[in-house]
Amino acid sequence: MTRQLALLGSAACLLLSATAAGAVDLPLRKAGLWEMKMVRTGSSMPEMTMQHCTDETTDKEMSTAASPMAKEVCSKQDIQKTATGYVSDSVCGAAGVTVTSHAEITGDFNSAYTVKTTSHSEGGASGARRDTTTTIEAKWLGACKSDQKPGDIIMSGGMKMNVKDMEKLKGLIPKLQK
Repeated sequence: MTRQLALLGSAACLLLSATAAGAVDLPLRKAGLWEMKMVRTGSSMPEMTMQHCTDETTDKEMSTAASPMAKEVCSKQDIQKTATGYVSDSVCGAAGVTVTSHAEITGDFNSAYTVKTTSHSEGGASGARRDTTTTIEAKWLGACKSDQKPGDIIMSGGMKMNVKDMEKLKGLIPKLQK
């Protein structure tokens, strides 16, 4: 379960950097059930697939909730529209670790999209430096299942949580620094 929470934390950080307000806001995803496959290189984290039930209200709430949190931890956030999608650059820090990220976001947010992020982190207790590449491939599966409500995330191991509960988890984040 600790590993799943770490994976969810990684996914949340990526989503935070990708959805935080910048020069341009990302479009909202089509309502329904999305499958999100996350693959990281340069990390010991295994591939992870999760499903996320969403609707317009939940996607808006995620964006507006991420924005204040991102302002607390990120000294730079910039999202620009490109000919093929969007590009995001950010510098964020927490618990003595600074992460510089560059993400390229392509797709239509109605049937599928891809977020490819390269990041460099340094600091922390060991002072380690690490370069990682993370790719999130998201595809729309259809309507949410009858036992799901908007905001539900189902991890590959079956663990289920709702992103609307993320506010409660904010207190667990180590002391934030820019």
